[in-house]
Amino acid sequence: MIHTFAKNDIAQNIYQLVTELYPICRSITGNGVRETLKIINQHIPLSVHEVPTGTHVFDWTVPKEWNIKDAYIKNSQGKKVVDLANSNLHIVNYSIPVDQKLSLEELKAHLFTLVDYPDWIPYHTSYYQETWGFCLSHNQYLELNDQEYEVFIDSSLEPGHLSYGEYYIPGESTDEVLISCHVCHPSLCNDNLSGIAIATFIAKYLSQTTPRYSYRFLWIPGTIGSITWLALNEAKVNNIKHGLVLTCLGDAGNFTYKKSRRGDTEIDNIAAYVLKKSKQDYEIIDFFPYGYDERQYCSPGFNLAVGCLMRSPHNCFPEYHTSADDLNFVQPQYLAESFFQCSSILDILNNNQIYYNQNPKCEPQLGRRGIYQAPNGHQDSKLNQMAILWILNLSDGQHTLLDIAERSGISFDVIKYAADILLAHDLLASKNN
Repeated sequence: MIHTFAKNDIAQNIYQLVTELYPICRSITGNGVRETLKIINQHIPLSVHEVPTGTHVFDWTVPKEWNIKDAYIKNSQGKKVVDLANSNLHIVNYSIPVDQKLSLEELKAHLFTLVDYPDWIPYHTSYYQETWGFCLSHNQYLELNDQEYEVFIDSSLEPGHLSYGEYYIPGESTDEVLISCHVCHPSLCNDNLSGIAIATFIAKYLSQTTPRYSYRFLWIPGTIGSITWLALNEAKVNNIKHGLVLTCLGDAGNFTYKKSRRGDTEIDNIAAYVLKKSKQDYEIIDFFPYGYDERQYCSPGFNLAVGCLMRSPHNCFPEYHTSADDLNFVQPQYLAESFFQCSSILDILNNNQIYYNQNPKCEPQLGRRGIYQAPNGHQDSKLNQMAILWILNLSDGQHTLLDIAERSGISFDVIKYAADILLAHDLLASKNN
């Protein structure tokens, strides 16, 4: 299973992918997304979908495609005082083409800074309103004096496509687990290169197995991407039984799990169990209709069992949507911890079956089957006698293995091992059989 892979190898591999993706100027459409998907495709064979501008997706319309080649502000001496080449965040994402000269007063209406963090560049977008702007550190802003400035933005905003990546792993069942992450942010590591990279390696390792559930991975632009996928794939939605949105998983913050809209689904219960057993500080928060794409998957017309796994939630760390969310802010060890927390959730989900006791009238005689814990010990040191008794007692077609682990206080791995022994001796039968 996934958790058997070496932590150091996973840490470095995930961080290396984050590093490779960091320089790309992404948006909700355009060549930056395609370049990102092309790099992911080096790890797993993605299906890349191109949805034309103007496609109606529920109450939305796929927007024009945006691409940018260059952008800068020059002072009257011809010196570039703001330059896209220095940071992808300098340009307001989706800025229209501009080539004009402005006074400082005219220019200020198009400038954005962070007064409280004067060395950081903020991240701003204007996806659905045709305008333009630049983001810069407040210290840069204070250096601007009253003179004429040349503003140049070499961008295009025209009919094209919205691109997203999809990867499907067939399992023993057609019931699906959805793993989703947004790919639209330029040069922001925690939000969300961390989710992109972790999803890629989860998919890579699951592809080497035959899981019980089928898995559908989506690398999509935020909001419009999930709306587009849902609108174009309504026939597949009923197969989705569980799901996770992955984001903000590379910082040092405590783990946070945001429940699905229903709040008591299997994925919600498993995530809470894994975080509790991790012996690290964590927080479980209720669903609210803001945040990432979980709010689309959990909209009332779909109401899917999709939660969101994070470390520090959006807007809860000062580096959020700033140039400080860089390669120093995320670290390999935190990415690896997040990978293993996510894989633990999926491992339990994969194994959390419901069984029937085949000998429900009183306890079966375990000794003659060689699975009774003798007073002088048992050759199988991993076999827990109380786990066997709890499983036999609660395997009535109503309780999952997680239910049994939580009620007994015995770890899920021990419960699962004991269940496998009982299955091998025909003392249990799967509810699905």
